[in-house]
Amino acid sequence: MKIGVIGAGKWGSALAFALSEKNDVLITSRTPRDLPNFVSLEEVLELEYLVIAIPAQQVSSWLKENFIFKNQKILVAAKGIEASSGKFLNEIYSEYVPDENISFLSGPSFAAEVIQSLPTALVVNAVNEEVSKKFASFFPKFIKTYTSTDIAGAEVAGAYKNVIAIAAGICEGLSLGKNAAAALISRGLVEMQRFGRVYGAKEESFVGLSGAGDLFLTASSTMSRNFRVGLGLADGKTQQEILDELGEVAEGIGTTYALHEIAKQKDLYLPIAHEVYELLEGKNPHISLRDLLSQ
Repeated sequence: MKIGVIGAGKWGSALAFALSEKNDVLITSRTPRDLPNFVSLEEVLELEYLVIAIPAQQVSSWLKENFIFKNQKILVAAKGIEASSGKFLNEIYSEYVPDENISFLSGPSFAAEVIQSLPTALVVNAVNEEVSKKFASFFPKFIKTYTSTDIAGAEVAGAYKNVIAIAAGICEGLSLGKNAAAALISRGLVEMQRFGRVYGAKEESFVGLSGAGDLFLTASSTMSRNFRVGLGLADGKTQQEILDELGEVAEGIGTTYALHEIAKQKDLYLPIAHEVYELLEGKNPHISLRDLLSQ
């Protein structure tokens, strides 16, 4: 099969590498890259099967400026909520692509390990099971794929876990210990699940690969950009200083701001997400810890 990957960052490049084991893969991005089979966006958009790995905060503008629907089947490989609108990625894409043509990738997956062909397991989520099964079949043997119809669960879990990962990084940076880390991550899963119910997400998605699997990975390793954001906040660094050091997108930041607005609009109790928001806005980490423990 011929597949086009749009977005040549670490994750897009890792997916292109993995998918090329069984398929002919072309890749493109906003800026030219010295990568095998790098071609123009126009050439990629002519393909029937597309994998789009554009960061959540850039998706709306990219679609508006570049995308032309030609009955392509799409696998969205980003996770997050748009900070400016509070929209999930499936809501943004729905303006450009019919529901039966689109799927969403979820599950624990560090790009650095995928590029080494280390084993992992992922979920392809779509209302059209034919599309999800087709995309699932494209992956190599070292990636075990499952399919699901719970797009809401995948979207909530994939976005929310990055916010909890920031909190976990703060916990690590303050040397609060493994007991605290375990408590934080498990309560983060409960908070994520409670939030997901508002959007009709299925409970089982939060205890599977999309939820617990991705959360435990992202909230426990310095390989996670969002975890490193938390480390920086615990060290007293400003949000801009942290982003300058990272040199890449940390989806949890934009998602935190989106969750803050959604919580206000819907009167939702999201204590961990709220404290992460306050920390990004400059709150002292020790005061934040005290406030979180008192709730």
